[in-house]
Order: sequence, then C-alpha cells, then structure tokens
Amino acid sequence: MREYLGDAYEKVAGFGELLREQGELRGLIGPREVSRLWERHLLNSAAVVPYLPTAGTLVDIGSGAGLPGIVVAMMLPELHVVLVEPMERRTTWLEEVVDRFGLTNVEVKRGRAEEYHGAFEADVVTSRAVANLTKLARMSMPLLRRGGEMVVLKGRNVSAEIDPARKVLRSFKSSEPEILLGETVPGVEATTILRVRRG
Repeated sequence: MREYLGDAYEKVAGFGELLREQGELRGLIGPREVSRLWERHLLNSAAVVPYLPTAGTLVDIGSGAGLPGIVVAMMLPELHVVLVEPMERRTTWLEEVVDRFGLTNVEVKRGRAEEYHGAFEADVVTSRAVANLTKLARMSMPLLRRGGEMVVLKGRNVSAEIDPARKVLRSFKSSEPEILLGETVPGVEATTILRVRRG
C-alpha cells in the first residue's frame, strides 16, 4: 500500500480515516462500505493515476465523497484538480477535506458538469460511478480541450456501453475508446478504466 501510494500515503490514509469516521454519518458512503474502504474506494480511485497527466488541469465530475478526485490530487500535487459536485452537503465536505489536508491544488465547484461547459478547458476529465457512457460523454467531452482525454472508472461491463455511445463520441471526433486495467496492490481486484480522447 505504502509502496504504491508513495509520498501520498499519509494523506490518503488520513482521508480514509476521515471517511471511516464521518462518511456514513454524512451520507457519503453506505454502511457496508466502511469495512472495505481501502480496496473498494481508495485503491480503486488510485488505480486511475498511472493513466493521468502529472500536470495540467483535471476535472472530476460528480465528486461526491472525493473519489477519485481527492485521492488523485493527493497523489499528483502538480496537477490542478477541479471537483464538480451538485450537492451542497458534499461540496461542504470536499472543502473541509481540502482545508484539513492543505490541498492547494484543488478547487471545489458546486453545480452539474453541464453548467461548466465552456467555463474551462481541461486536459483530462474523470469520474467514478456517475452515469452510463453516452450520458457521461455528453457531460464530460465539452469540458475537454481538443486532444484532452476522458479517463473514467467504470464497471466490468463497460464494453457494452461503447456501441450505444458511439454517436455522441463521434460528434466530438473522439478516438476509439480503450478499456484499461487499473492494478494497484497484490490481492486487490483491478479496476476497469475507460479512456477516450477528444478529437
């Protein structure tokens, strides 16, 4: 764990502890998730990091509890991370986390992804368990600069979402979507990641 997370280990572990203490209470994670925070949430979020740039701007849409956005920001301190979340109680939580861990590379914005179309051009947009690929592409692609990438954490059946999303993806002249494996530490199931570039 420490080896995989490197310098970010203390911060990620501290964030995990905070989620364990307050996550269920504040409606951020379900009661069953508390015991499997590391493998299901923290490492699952960290699995996307090898596929991300180390600098530039990343937008995490539907940030929720801060997964993967907060974990990414802790692991990639040179990356400017914008967390977009519509629910006020969640943005309050995200702002508290940013303050507590001194994450100067993070900005929290309240609202839906669509409200920020045209507001900025990101190098990469990420999300986790937000919507199917068709809807996700509509939400994410307009936030990307040309050549920017959508790198999202998806379930194992993501390949079934690709064909229905082709029309939307074509409208952004996107590359062929790639399905990647996000592996972290031995014994933890790999995360399925989908990457597609805006043309």
